[in-house]
Amino acid sequence: MKAIVAIARKDLRILARDRAGFFWVLGWPFLMALFFGSIMGGGDTQSPMKIALVDRDRSDYSRAFGEQLRKSEALEVVDAPLDSALTLVRRGRLVGYVSLLPGMGQSLGFGDSSTIELGLDPSRRAEAGYLKGLVTQALFQSMQGAFGQGGTGRASVRERIAGLESDSTLAEGRRANLTSFFTNLDRFLSSLDTVNTAGSAAGDSSGAMGANLKVVAVAEQGDGPRSAFEVTFPAGILWALVGVCMSFAISIVHERLTGTYLRLRLAPISRTDILAGKGLAAFLAALFATGLLLAFGATALGVRVSSVPKLAVAVLSAAFCFVGLMMLISTLGRTHQAVAGAGWALLLVMSMTGGGMIPLIAMPPWMQTVSNFSPVKWGILAVEGAIWRGFSWNEMLLPVSILLAVGTLAFLVGARALRRTEA
Repeated sequence: MKAIVAIARKDLRILARDRAGFFWVLGWPFLMALFFGSIMGGGDTQSPMKIALVDRDRSDYSRAFGEQLRKSEALEVVDAPLDSALTLVRRGRLVGYVSLLPGMGQSLGFGDSSTIELGLDPSRRAEAGYLKGLVTQALFQSMQGAFGQGGTGRASVRERIAGLESDSTLAEGRRANLTSFFTNLDRFLSSLDTVNTAGSAAGDSSGAMGANLKVVAVAEQGDGPRSAFEVTFPAGILWALVGVCMSFAISIVHERLTGTYLRLRLAPISRTDILAGKGLAAFLAALFATGLLLAFGATALGVRVSSVPKLAVAVLSAAFCFVGLMMLISTLGRTHQAVAGAGWALLLVMSMTGGGMIPLIAMPPWMQTVSNFSPVKWGILAVEGAIWRGFSWNEMLLPVSILLAVGTLAFLVGARALRRTEA
């Protein structure tokens, strides 16, 4: 019993003397509790969805509809032309776009053909149904405003009825349903007190007619990712790079503690050659791990690759970035425990803020801003651009450049810190 107590006391004294290790045992969990508390507790815990509004109708009704969308606390709406909206969604900066097609003002968002187009990021399917509901709600609210005092809704409905009677392109059954819908809507306008009353009156009279929305996936191919694996696989690749980074960072510490690194320094080998050899080993291990993941995904899970050259550039730049981080992390402590604690803490924060653990859309606005400083975000974006987003080379330039810059800076800082420890 005395031996057990003595060993326990010895381990506690060693931990207390190792200030870095002691911090990662007690200090870091406390900070993480505050971190998650700021996300989950108090106030509004869900950030608004960022969307673009493309008004191609340019009518009074389409402008009223846009105002209703902006009133929603669940949305952050920006005006943009269609080509800009497509680019922003494809780059992952927006959840989607709402395009108001010509003729929306005449049909009031309902009718025989789509008057509203929703362009959605396929990686955010969970938000698709929610956005549809918000769009439909805005339609009924803008309709109610148009039918209020001073509105032009009654005249629009009558014009729509007259247009249906003279439209020879519609099938007889379709024309009858639409005519019934707008006729009953015109008949009961005076009794519409709330949005829900408007929806139920119209629905009961027309066979549950609803807003005619056209949903498109914004990707290189019209159908977007063919499976959820194509969306989640880039994050898996980044986690493989994180594992390689930590394994080699700890191995450097082990060699320093056991004297292996000192023996290498005494050999006729320059410090540059030693560090380059370690970096090359980590780089090759990262490529091997990502290669196995990609091969498994393509053969077993049906993950397609939009562009093999772009994927190669994305993987090479991401691997280079994490090799640099490996060199930096290996200098964050003098023991295995300190380096492991500091390294995993740093990489976990990068993963959480970069989309490796928490989807960017679920983060509060301040975390979405912080995500721009995480190399994990840019690694995921680069790999997604090559796998299913269909990025052009110009679009690949930004994430690849950031990854290479971070890797170079981290490697140089880590090598300099390692040199100082030898003095």
